[in-house]
Amino acid sequence: MENEFTLTLTRLSLALLAGGLIGLERTYHGRPAGIRTHTLVCLSSSLLMLLSVFQWDLVANAPIDTIRVDPTRMAQGIMTGIGFLGAGVILKDSLTIRGLTTAASIWLSASVGVVIGMGLYFAAFLALLFALLILILFRRIEHYIPTQQYGHLIVSFSRLQHLSEEELRKLIEDHEFRCFDISYCLENEGKLFQYEMTVNTTNQKNYRLLSETLTNLEIVQDFSLRPSG
Repeated sequence: MENEFTLTLTRLSLALLAGGLIGLERTYHGRPAGIRTHTLVCLSSSLLMLLSVFQWDLVANAPIDTIRVDPTRMAQGIMTGIGFLGAGVILKDSLTIRGLTTAASIWLSASVGVVIGMGLYFAAFLALLFALLILILFRRIEHYIPTQQYGHLIVSFSRLQHLSEEELRKLIEDHEFRCFDISYCLENEGKLFQYEMTVNTTNQKNYRLLSETLTNLEIVQDFSLRPSG
């Protein structure tokens, strides 16, 4: 019994610490699933895996041929449930999707809790260390890596006075954008001629510069430039 108390206290305490450290980083960056969510996920995963550890004690009087021992089934059930929780933190705001990293960190917290519950302390420590490196160090690395940033551009002109497609493309390319999937339509009962397209660039500030240029063009009746990720 003493070993049971010591083992349970050790594993649940480590799960609380591991989940708290991962959640602390998420809380610091203002994510909705923060320290409490990650700690509870890690703790509950470890707690459920302890059920597999002590299952022989719980069914000591049961006939041996009626017992099926497979700790992986418990782990599979935990990770399936965590999938629903992770999906709940993924938010789609218009063309932007947020929360994927937080969903992955919740899934990882559950995984760390599972291996702590089974007593694989080194694996849990290594996973926790790697997770913190990914969340903290890789964020800084991403800042210096040039990435393609996609956006959605809609520009409206008067039907009788508008830029040609070649002129508009040149204007966009002069701001270090590439444009593709261009389409055309008439709006406002045929009074406005509208271009709609996907654009991308490797520099976030180009969105501001292009917006300022379109704002200062008197020929432009209306426009919308929205990053899509």
